[in-house]
Amino acid sequence: MCSIMGYLGTSLTREEFKEHFDKTTSRGPDMQRIIDLPGGIMGFERLSIMGLSETGMQPFSLNDDRLVCNGEIYGFRPLKEELIKKGYTFLSDSDCELLLPMYREYGTGMFKMLDAEFACIIYDSASGKLIAARDPIGIRPLYYGYTGNDEIVFASEAKNLVGITGKISPFPPGHYYKDGKFICYRDMTKVDAYIDDDLDVICKNIHDKLVEGIRKRLDSDAPLGFLLSGGLDSSLVCAVASRLLDKPVKTFAIGMNTDAIDLKYAKEVADYIHSDHTEVIITKEDVIRELPTVISILGTYDITTIRASMGMYLVCKAIHENTDIRVLLTGEISDELFGYKYTDFAPDSGEFQKEAVKRISEIHMYDVLRADRCISVNSLEARVPFGDLDFVSYVMSINPEKKMNIYGKGKYLLRHAFEGDYLPYDILMREKAAFSDAVGHSMVDHLKDYANERYTDEEFNELITKYDHARPFTKESLLYREIFESFYPGQSGMVKDFWMPNKEWEGCNVNDPSARVLSNYGASGN
Repeated sequence: MCSIMGYLGTSLTREEFKEHFDKTTSRGPDMQRIIDLPGGIMGFERLSIMGLSETGMQPFSLNDDRLVCNGEIYGFRPLKEELIKKGYTFLSDSDCELLLPMYREYGTGMFKMLDAEFACIIYDSASGKLIAARDPIGIRPLYYGYTGNDEIVFASEAKNLVGITGKISPFPPGHYYKDGKFICYRDMTKVDAYIDDDLDVICKNIHDKLVEGIRKRLDSDAPLGFLLSGGLDSSLVCAVASRLLDKPVKTFAIGMNTDAIDLKYAKEVADYIHSDHTEVIITKEDVIRELPTVISILGTYDITTIRASMGMYLVCKAIHENTDIRVLLTGEISDELFGYKYTDFAPDSGEFQKEAVKRISEIHMYDVLRADRCISVNSLEARVPFGDLDFVSYVMSINPEKKMNIYGKGKYLLRHAFEGDYLPYDILMREKAAFSDAVGHSMVDHLKDYANERYTDEEFNELITKYDHARPFTKESLLYREIFESFYPGQSGMVKDFWMPNKEWEGCNVNDPSARVLSNYGASGN
């Protein structure tokens, strides 16, 4: 991960800019560079992944244009060759260096050409203005706000903008900003026509496209690692990567010291694929101690995001402190595409697809945010193969009647696509456990108990009245909201609402986001 920030105006001094930019040095600990623009400032903090020499340091320049980008551009080498044929020269091996020549050739049309996870800011010297853009899923973070003088400021994280702007907003994924407007260049949820091939054809395409999405994310000049929960999604990423690399990969699992569900399954996968496997064990004291830190790095009050981040943050912290790994592959974005436990209750295929559209559109505020912050704050880079644009586009286009759980097994298409010898059969067909529960049921129970000890019923009923947007509805949610407000006062609008099952569906009207409370959870937590 890297950190970027850009601004045009007179409200911020260079010193003030640097003070706010320094809040995200963990995203780019290798080097910081801040440059003056005509009437503005641009900054970049680097985590070296592709092109490790200093020539890959940003901002990049092309004549008087400037660019900063936090991203990975997949398949950049053929694009670079085409630009060389057009007469452009390059100083580094960085994938992001080709973006300014692309902008010179294609203008804002370049963004829809990119197969990438990225957020970027361009200073266009001809217009004297800033242009910014974000990848279509929002895997790389970008926020914006306006100064008191109505000057726009862009930054990788909300924490960079606290105290600069009155309202902090997430930059909409799949959009670029130009001349005061946010323009959509790609909507990942838009389906022109449903794919209605037979099951085996669909599953072969799912297999091939996911394998390709994993393959391209193994391209790194820095050491790779893999988060392995023992669930289907992370296990598939690890198994496929191990096969593609034809060598043992480094896998990491985390669990509570008492009742971690997934450690045994993660070890089963690790043994099967012969990975170099590490277990990280955490305690109640670790969870309670790190809660404020986790909420401060996340910039959210959402219950399920915070719960799931506790283990992820702590395992990434251990990786950062004890290894030389710089890049982590993870299993996010599978559930949004293929279904959660609660989507078994979808009344029809139209509602199933509608829910997938909602989840993919909002994922940058939830699971993707979790993965980015927990990993980047530990000076690592996250790569998300299930977020591959070609893969997401294909799965979103599959007739939802085929994606619903009509097989007696959730996410059947994905499981069937990888039947064979990738994973042990019991892992491939194992029902999903909620990630926050899989670290250990006791972790969530400890957090709930801690919140219940903090507030009496009378205090709870009084304190929740302070909040009009996303009003807390349990003592746990109140605790998270109050900690959030201490770091991001008045900024709850950065997150749409609490991540919850669709309460309009029969069987989903619950007051806890964990799949544990659903009637169909069954053996998932065993």
